[in-house]
Amino acid sequence: MKVTTQRLSQHVHTVDGRTDGEPVLFVHGNVSSGAFWRDSMAALPEGYRPLAVDLRGFGETDPAPVDATRGLRDYSDDVLELVDALGLDGVHLVGWSMGGGVVLQALRDRPAVVRSVTLVNPISPYGFGGTEGPDGRLTHPDGTGAGAGAANPDFVTRLQAGDLSEESPTSPRNVLRSSYVKDPARLTDEDFYVRSMLTTRVGEAHYPGDAATSGAWPGVAPGKTGVLNAIAPTHFRLDDLHEIHPRPPILWIRGADDLIVSDTSLFDLAHLGALGVVPGSPGTPAQPMVTQTRTVLERYGHYREVVLDDCGHSPHLEHPAEFQRLLADHVKDA
Repeated sequence: MKVTTQRLSQHVHTVDGRTDGEPVLFVHGNVSSGAFWRDSMAALPEGYRPLAVDLRGFGETDPAPVDATRGLRDYSDDVLELVDALGLDGVHLVGWSMGGGVVLQALRDRPAVVRSVTLVNPISPYGFGGTEGPDGRLTHPDGTGAGAGAANPDFVTRLQAGDLSEESPTSPRNVLRSSYVKDPARLTDEDFYVRSMLTTRVGEAHYPGDAATSGAWPGVAPGKTGVLNAIAPTHFRLDDLHEIHPRPPILWIRGADDLIVSDTSLFDLAHLGALGVVPGSPGTPAQPMVTQTRTVLERYGHYREVVLDDCGHSPHLEHPAEFQRLLADHVKDA
């Protein structure tokens, strides 16, 4: 269905016949859409109303520009306005990857409307790239090492062209196979997910955003618009999550073999520098993304961490039965 608010018109995935019950709102990650939640939505027990939003610039939601200087608040404010427009009371929020950051920002800004939170391989509360240590200390004041300049240009070109092929390691299909999941054989409908990825709007206002340069290694810094700049640590940072009230329970589910969100992420320029893939590294340490998330959640206090073995970045796709059980138990107990 389409829901039009003062901010924009949002496309929301639903399940036929499931219009009542406690609302469970699923929020997708970068280069995807709400369609990635199809099977998770259908598997929710009776008594729950499954909803999955397409964030702005993804799926069929309006491609409104992203002001990265607000961090993820363009997305989280959209989500909160959707909650209000649908009259959702005590919503269970589920966020995957970048969507985990969106969900945490929404929780930070409007905790009273949230009944529970489920994080699925979420980005660090200190953004993506450009930080060190468990406290998310900036490597450089300008966020060097993060932002749109870190995107692979061939992947961006192929995404914009709607490439469905498997001819290159940087085609969306092969990125799905190599990075979104550990074992692509577990994907039951690969074309469906690739086509969801291809709904991503490409450009300076969307993915990856406007590139900026830095005099420090690796030469890129966050810009002011678009997706990758919105998750840069100079724009997105959650230091005070433990101060909100009320504090609903958080379930953190993650794959043990995630290549994207990790303490040794293969998408982190600092770690790639340590590996020699990006030359010239002065020894900048990798961003400890998982450690940072755990540090913030330990301060928050009301959380549980579950690690799924033999699993990459997408537990809901790779181990659906276990994911669905964990989610169902969490919302039931909230």
